Amino acid sequence: MTTSVNPPADTSLAVPSLADAEELTCDVLVIGGGTAGTMAALTAAEHGANVLLLEKAHVRHSGALAMGMDGVNNAVIPGRAEPDDYVAEITRANDGIVDQSTVRQTATRGFGMVQRLESYGVKFEKDEHGDYAVRQVHRSGSYVLPMPEGKDVKKVLYRQLRRREMRERIRIENRVMPVRVLTAEGRAVGAAGFNTRTGQFVQVRAGAVILATGACGRLGLPASGYLYGTYENPTNAGDGYAMAYHAGAELTGIECFQINPLIKDYNGPACAYVANPFGGYQVNRHGERFVDSDYWSGQMMAEFAAEVASDRGPVYLKLSHLPEESVSALETILHSTERPTRGTFHSGRGHDYRTHDIEMHISEIGLCGGHSASGVRVDDHARTTVPRLYAAGDLACVPHNYMIGAFVYGDLAGADASQYAPYEGQLPSEQLREAHELIYRPLRNPDGPPQPQVEYKLRRFVNDYVAPPKSGARLSLALEAFERMHADIAEMGAHTAHELMRCAEVTFIRDCAEMAARSSLARTESRWGLYHDRLDHPRRDDASWFHHLDLHKSPSGAMEFTARPVAPYLVPVDGFAPVGGPSRLIGEVHAEDVAMAGPRDVAPVAAQVGTASAEQSQQTAPSSSPAPAPAQSSARLLELVALADEEAELDALQPYLTDPVPAVRREAVAVLTETLPPGTGRALASALRDTAAEVRAAAAASLRELVETLPPEPDLRDGLAAALAEPDPVVRAAALDVLRALRLGDAALFADSLADADIAVRIEAVRALVSVDAAGELARAAVADPSREVRVAIAKGLATVGAERLSGVLPAGTDSAAGSIEAALTGLLDDPDALVRAAAYGALGTTGCPAPLTTRAVAALSEPAWQVRAGAATALSVADPEVAVPALAKALADANADVRKAAVLALTRHRAAEEARAALATATTDSDADVRAYAARAL
Repeated sequence: MTTSVNPPADTSLAVPSLADAEELTCDVLVIGGGTAGTMAALTAAEHGANVLLLEKAHVRHSGALAMGMDGVNNAVIPGRAEPDDYVAEITRANDGIVDQSTVRQTATRGFGMVQRLESYGVKFEKDEHGDYAVRQVHRSGSYVLPMPEGKDVKKVLYRQLRRREMRERIRIENRVMPVRVLTAEGRAVGAAGFNTRTGQFVQVRAGAVILATGACGRLGLPASGYLYGTYENPTNAGDGYAMAYHAGAELTGIECFQINPLIKDYNGPACAYVANPFGGYQVNRHGERFVDSDYWSGQMMAEFAAEVASDRGPVYLKLSHLPEESVSALETILHSTERPTRGTFHSGRGHDYRTHDIEMHISEIGLCGGHSASGVRVDDHARTTVPRLYAAGDLACVPHNYMIGAFVYGDLAGADASQYAPYEGQLPSEQLREAHELIYRPLRNPDGPPQPQVEYKLRRFVNDYVAPPKSGARLSLALEAFERMHADIAEMGAHTAHELMRCAEVTFIRDCAEMAARSSLARTESRWGLYHDRLDHPRRDDASWFHHLDLHKSPSGAMEFTARPVAPYLVPVDGFAPVGGPSRLIGEVHAEDVAMAGPRDVAPVAAQVGTASAEQSQQTAPSSSPAPAPAQSSARLLELVALADEEAELDALQPYLTDPVPAVRREAVAVLTETLPPGTGRALASALRDTAAEVRAAAAASLRELVETLPPEPDLRDGLAAALAEPDPVVRAAALDVLRALRLGDAALFADSLADADIAVRIEAVRALVSVDAAGELARAAVADPSREVRVAIAKGLATVGAERLSGVLPAGTDSAAGSIEAALTGLLDDPDALVRAAAYGALGTTGCPAPLTTRAVAALSEPAWQVRAGAATALSVADPEVAVPALAKALADANADVRKAAVLALTRHRAAEEARAALATATTDSDADVRAYAARAL
């Protein structure tokens, strides 16, 4: 028996009339609601402009910051780094091809941006005394600033956009995707796009336009073949690169690709910037560090690629040597803030950081100014070469700008663009028609090839012909393929507005692929290590190519190139001497003749008409559309969502904070955290004593997140102090953390928690006591605590307090603490646990290593545990050179590379002695790259 079923009705979207376009007007149009775009909108509004922010997704969770950030790679914090040193570092990393005036903006304005973000509620790691805990990851310069609550960065920024005074100036239009910047009278005057849900055509007239659409992350195809499994945010498909190009702006450095070391088969970042401060590092299969380059650069990637391809490969991120507390901390960061699926991936393979190091490989190629140097050309105010058009973030060519640079250039763009009023002339009709055709063409061919199939084919060509190592022949084949792709793209079919968005993205990817191929063909040298490695031009040619390579769209529609000399530096850098001068017009770059391998033996046969293209790929990737979230069943929860949008005051939220349903109370805490009305701190402290664990955990997390923005009020102190008696250790630990950060506690309040039953609480108590320089309390607990983790924390805490005393920061009368610090560390040198002894010796390297302890440190260089030997070497860095230097010279033969590295760093402190310099000279040929590099630097 069969059942007759009516065929489904055609639900394809209708092509809207150009005449029915919705028109929006603003002073400043910001395209992209991620890192740079959010900051640009805030700054422009603060300068009095009426701002329109367009985001093709939703600003609350869009952009590369959507899942947060684990740290800042380029924080130039006074006292820890100097702007000129940072500028020189970036210049060296980019083989000299930089406009230092743009890099210097990030270097000089970055610290102010850190403070601005902190005032918003972004939390950066600080030590117990409230100083920024900047880490040294590279061998020179300390620029990495961890963000312990970095998962909440986007939420914090969205909260700023929704402040009442900002809502009066900033109009947010989510689900609107621009495809072209409109120009008239030689300047940017608006944009054309569409609603990615309804399909409505949208045109905008503006006084200025800021492009902040991120990198072109969806250029090369990941090894998995999954279209959206990219290193960069896969929604960043090169939108801004293509829009800037078609608007007439110059792009530069497009041949300098972004390539990253990633976890093999997972294609996520290995996160050396996170793992390195914990003691992780990259090794080959023999366990040797092999990277000689200092800064994350194309040269480093070349060394990485060579090692992977050699008999010393594979390459791993080594974590298995770390203690449990370090591994646990890394898991928390890497499996939550960085990539939530990462833990599942490792678990599925039966891998554990404690027993398995992480195999790595090389990412697909992309275009990115923030992580490399390929982007829209901008000056030091984010202006492009088209008047009133700006670019910021990963889209702009400010090499290695990272997150802080994106914020800085968003701020610069917003400030400069705010001076302009909306364009009053007629919007360019021909440009509007072209944008309309680009958007809706797939609807006229609904049964054409689907977007995933066409995109897969396009990106396979990128991998086959454009990815390094490059050659003129392969790049020429790429250009032929990309030209043919025009026809494939024109035939793509779509039925919905979402599919129209994906089809438009394919056009952007094709534009970026052609730019990458032609730029790579134009620069006839090798530079930037793996980023631009030309097999047919293997050497760097400074005589001809110490230039930026700029490209733009000519009036005829062709891609034209100019070689622009690097401007004289603001900060001299050894090895590079730019002299400026006139640019060299290159013009169009044509493909080489590589159509056939040699002379034909027989005449060709005419092609059959009507046969299907052999190149039609049958592979598709899963749709990127997220599954719709289940509807909230509780009316109370829906009411809270509405209150969040209304920026409700505390009185309006209070009934929900005391609701009988825990889920409602937990959501009320989330809304309170997002809206931040007066009294938030007191209310959250009260929620720490909630009867439901989920509510208490949410309140604890919120207090940690908001700690930089909460006023240190007496009521808040009382609430947190009361929470120290709660049975939940999560609550007690959070209360101590916030009391310490807000300077609301004293030694008497903190000391009681040293006897807490929970290890995490006791560690927070140690940090709190360090913040008030309570050396006596710490010394008394040093050997008594049963936990290794706590004793290690105490050793490190005593080092911090001792350093404050030695530097003169502590007031007079605290010298009595010196004896207790030394006595406590001496006791810890006898600890049965090797890691505690190692921490104690390491602390002596800060507090001082008098003669009796010097003898012990020399003897400890023979201990079985390498951590103790490394700590002993650190202690000897401040010991009597006559005793320390001979012992450290012998330690340079230690079997463990970390011990040898510690010995080199200790000898660096003694390099005034001839014997120390001689020992360092022998270390310059060590098998370990770090040992070699630090020894060479010392000399």
